[in-house]
Amino acid sequence: MEVGKNYNGFKLVSQENIDEIKSIGRVFEHEKSGARLFQLENDDDNKVFSISFRTPPEDSTGVPHILEHSVLCGSRKFPVKEPFVDLAKSSLNTFLNAMTFSDKTMYPVASRNEKDFFNLMDVYMDAVLYPNIYKYPEIFMQEGWHYELENKKDNINYKGVVYNEMKGEFSSPESILFRKVEESLYPDTPYSFESGGDPDVIPDLSIDEFLSFHKKYYHPSNSYIFLYGNGDISKELKFLNDNYLKNFDRIKIDSEIPFQKPFKSMKEMSVPYPLSSDESAADKTYLNMNFSVGKSTDPLIYLSFEILEYMLLETPAAPLKKALIDAGIGKDVLGRFDNSILQPVFSIVVKNSNEDKKDEFKRIVFDTLKGLVEKGLDKELIEASINIKEFELREADFRSYPKGLIYNIKSMDSWLYGEDPRIHLRFEPQLSQIKKALTSDYFEKLIEKYILNNTHSSFIVLKPEKGLTESRNRETEIKLERYKQGLSDRDLDKIIENTKKLQKRQTSPDSPEAVATMPNLSLDDIDPKVEKLPIVENDEAGVKVLFHPVFTGGIGYLNLYFDASPVPKELIPYEGLLAEVLGKEDTSKYDYAGLSNAVNIHTGGIEFNVETYIENGSNTKFHPKFVVRSKSLIDKLPKVMELIGEITRSTKFDDKRRLLEIIREVKSRFELMIFDRGHLVTAKRMSSYFSPSGMYNEITSGISFYKFISDLEKHFDDVYEKVISNLKRVSDMVFNRTNLLVSFTASKGDYEKLKSIIGDLLGKFGNSRLNPGAFDFEIDPENEGLMTQGRVQYSAKGYNFIELGYSYTGCLQVLQTILGYDYLWNMIRVQGGAYGAFASFGRGGNVYLSSYRDPNLKRTLDVFDNVGDYLEKFNAGKEEMTKYIIGTMSRLDFPMTPSMKGERATINYISHITTEDIQSERDDVLSCSAHDINKLSDMLKDVVKQNFLCVLGNEKNIKDNKQIFNNLINVFE
Repeated sequence: MEVGKNYNGFKLVSQENIDEIKSIGRVFEHEKSGARLFQLENDDDNKVFSISFRTPPEDSTGVPHILEHSVLCGSRKFPVKEPFVDLAKSSLNTFLNAMTFSDKTMYPVASRNEKDFFNLMDVYMDAVLYPNIYKYPEIFMQEGWHYELENKKDNINYKGVVYNEMKGEFSSPESILFRKVEESLYPDTPYSFESGGDPDVIPDLSIDEFLSFHKKYYHPSNSYIFLYGNGDISKELKFLNDNYLKNFDRIKIDSEIPFQKPFKSMKEMSVPYPLSSDESAADKTYLNMNFSVGKSTDPLIYLSFEILEYMLLETPAAPLKKALIDAGIGKDVLGRFDNSILQPVFSIVVKNSNEDKKDEFKRIVFDTLKGLVEKGLDKELIEASINIKEFELREADFRSYPKGLIYNIKSMDSWLYGEDPRIHLRFEPQLSQIKKALTSDYFEKLIEKYILNNTHSSFIVLKPEKGLTESRNRETEIKLERYKQGLSDRDLDKIIENTKKLQKRQTSPDSPEAVATMPNLSLDDIDPKVEKLPIVENDEAGVKVLFHPVFTGGIGYLNLYFDASPVPKELIPYEGLLAEVLGKEDTSKYDYAGLSNAVNIHTGGIEFNVETYIENGSNTKFHPKFVVRSKSLIDKLPKVMELIGEITRSTKFDDKRRLLEIIREVKSRFELMIFDRGHLVTAKRMSSYFSPSGMYNEITSGISFYKFISDLEKHFDDVYEKVISNLKRVSDMVFNRTNLLVSFTASKGDYEKLKSIIGDLLGKFGNSRLNPGAFDFEIDPENEGLMTQGRVQYSAKGYNFIELGYSYTGCLQVLQTILGYDYLWNMIRVQGGAYGAFASFGRGGNVYLSSYRDPNLKRTLDVFDNVGDYLEKFNAGKEEMTKYIIGTMSRLDFPMTPSMKGERATINYISHITTEDIQSERDDVLSCSAHDINKLSDMLKDVVKQNFLCVLGNEKNIKDNKQIFNNLINVFE
C-alpha cells in the first residue's frame, strides 16, 4: 500500500513495520466521515475489530456505561432485543464484549472465521451508529435504571442492570478507593466524574440526557476503528465504507480531554466505606498517596513507570513496600500505575492501617525514597524489574485474551490523545534507553522529579463506617417514599404502566422477522474433528516427562505436578499456605529479596499452586497436585531448575516476622477477590458440600482457607511454631519424585536441552513411597449465607449428577450455552436486573447455577429451582439449535497459546481424558437436538431438588431470608 493514496474511501496517512510485534502498522483516515482507522497486519488468524469513541463524562450518572450496554440491545438493521446475546450464543467469536473506561468506550470483537468476523463487524457498527435506543425507552429502563412498581400498594424501587452492577462495584473498599483517585487529582476535568456511574447518582440521569450523549459522541468523526490480523484489508475497508461510513459527513465534535492544571500542594480527601455490623473498625483504614506523572503519550515515561512501580511496590524485593511494612504502617501495601488516561497516576496504598498513622505514612514514603535517591537503587533489583517486563513484552502471552485486543487497548493510550497509535507497541527504543539505568541514576531521577518534587499529588484516607450500607439504603428508601407520596394516582398509573410495558418487552420473544435479520453461520463452518493436542511421553530418571512440541519462540514452559495425596486432611490448609510462602522467604543460598531478583533476572516467573483434577467420569476420585510453573528462555533452563530446587528444598520457614507479613498479605488479597469474584467464591463453597474435590479446593483456596489464614494471623504468637513445623512437614511430603509428573512445552528441537539437565533437579527431591492421606468426606448440605457489607448478592445452587445416577454427555455443554444466554440471562439479568448469571457442567458431575452482582436473593433461587420446568418445555427448531451448537463450539474451540496447549494436554493426561473422549463430546455437541435438551430436564430437577445452595452478599438481605439457610456466617468477622 502507498502512503497518500485512497483505498475505498480511506486515505493511508502512514505505515511502518513494528518489528516488536511482527506487524505492519497502518494509520488511515476516512476522508468523508473523519473516522480514524489503525490496522495491524500480521499472520495471526485470530482477527480483531473494534470501534471506540472518546466519551468524557459530564457527571457521575454513568451515561457512558449505560450507553455501552444499551446500544447492544437492538439496532436499525438487527432489531432483535439482544443482538449481543444472539452473537454470544451463535457465533464463533473468540472475544465479544464492550468496555467503558474513564474517557473512552470500546466495542471489540474477535474471530478466526472470516465470515463470522464480518458478521460481528456488521452487528457492532450498526449497533453503535444506529441503535434502537431512540425507538424503545425500555432499553434505557432495563440497562440503566427505572422506577419499578407493579401495584399502588407496593413500595417503589430502583431497578436496572448498570445500577446493580455499580452497587456491586461500590461494595469493595479497593474499588471505592481507586475510583476516587482520579477525582482527587483531576477535579477540573472529566476524570473527576464516575464514568461507570455512582449508584447513588445514576437515578438522576434522564432519558433525554442519555440520548443527547449518544447524539453528541457516537459519530464516525469521534471514532477510532481498529483492525488486526491476517484479514484482507481492502475487503475490510470496503465493507466499512460501503455499509456505514460513506453515509456520514465529517463534523466537529468537542470531546477533547483537558489537562488538569498542576496543584501547588498535595490535596487531601477523606472517604467512608461500609463495614458490616460484626466487624471491628480497628486496622481497617486505607491510606493512599497519588502522584500525577507526565502524559500517557510519552512512551519512555509510560514504560519506565510500569517498571518503577513494580520495583518499588510489587516484587518481594520492593524497598518502599518493605519500609512501610517494617514500620508497621499497615498489614499490606499495594501499588498501581494507571497509564490508561491522559495524565497517568502513580499510587501507593497501605491497607489495614489506622488514620492516626497518616503522617508517619507520608514520612516513611518520602524518607525512604530520598534515601534511595541518595544511595542509589539496588542494581540487581533494577535488572530484575527490567527483565521481567521485557520477558512479558516479548512473550506476549495474554492467555484467553486475543493479542489484537491487548494491542488495541495499548494503542488507545496514545491515539485517543492525538498521538501515533504505534508508540507504545514499539518498545525497543524505550527498553534500550531504560537499560542504561543499570549504569546511571535514571530511575533515581524519575523518583526525584515525579514523586519527591511533585506537588501535583493527593492523599486519600478511606475510613470504615459501620452501618453505612444500611444508612444509604434507608436514605434511598426515604427518597423513594417521599417521591411516591408526591405522586398523583395518574402518575402512579403511569409508572405501573411503564413497569408492565418493560416486563412485556422483556418476556416477549423476538418476531421471526427480527430473528431472520441476524447473520448466521452453518455447521459446515465447523471442523467435525477435534484438534489433537501435542504430547509425547518420555521417562527420565524414573520420572514421567510429557513433552509438548509447539513453536514457542525460544521460550520453555516447565511445569512440575507433585502428588499431594499423601498430605492428611488436617494439613491440607497448609498446602495452600505453602504455595503462598514459597519464593517469598529466605533460602539457604538467598535472602528473599535476592531470591526474587534472581527469579526475575533469569526467568519469566516461577509460580506455585494447589490444584485438583477430577478423574474422568468420576464423582469421587480426584488427583490433588502441588504445581510448580516456570517459564524462561531455553538457554536459561539450567538456572530455572537450580532456582526451583533451591526454593522447594531449601526454603527457611522459620523467619517469624516474614511469615506473618506473608500471611497478612494473603489475607488482604483474598478479601479483594471475595468482592471481585464472588460468584466463584460461592460456587466453590457450595460444591464443597457434596464434592470431595470441591471440599479440597475450598480448604486450599476458598472461604475455609480465608478463615484459616485469618485465624493464624489472630493467634500468630501462639501458633507460629506449629505453622513452621507443618509447612516443613507438608513440604517434605509434597516434594517427592514418586508420582511426580513433569510437563515441558517448547519448540521441537528443545527437548534434548531439558533431557540433558533434568536429572540434577529430580535428584533433589525425595524418593519415598508415601501412602495417600485419609480424606474422609461426607455429603453435608450446609446451605450457608455468607454475610458482607456489600450491596448485592452472589448466589449458587447445584449438586453432582453422577451421584444421582446420570452420566456426562456433550449436550451438557450446549445446555450451558442455552442456560447462560437464554434462561438465566433473561430471568436473572434482563428481568431480575443482576449483572450476570452462569451455568457450569463438569465431566465429574459437578453442576452449579450462579448469579453475579444480583439485587435479588429468594427470587434468584426460585429461578434456579424452575430450570427443570424450563427444559421440559424447551422448544427450539433446527436453525435455533444450530446457533446454540455454534456458540458452544466457539467456547470449546477457544484459541490457545503455546503454554495453554501444554497445560490442557497435561490436565487431560492426569484426568485420563483421551482424544477419543473429547471427540465423543464434540460429536454429541454437533448432533445435539432440542429433544436431547428436553431429556436433561429430569437431571436438573433432581439436582435442584437436593437444595444445596450458598449465597454471599448483603448482611441485611441474608438475615431477612434466614429461613433459607442452615448457617449464617460473617465473612470478615
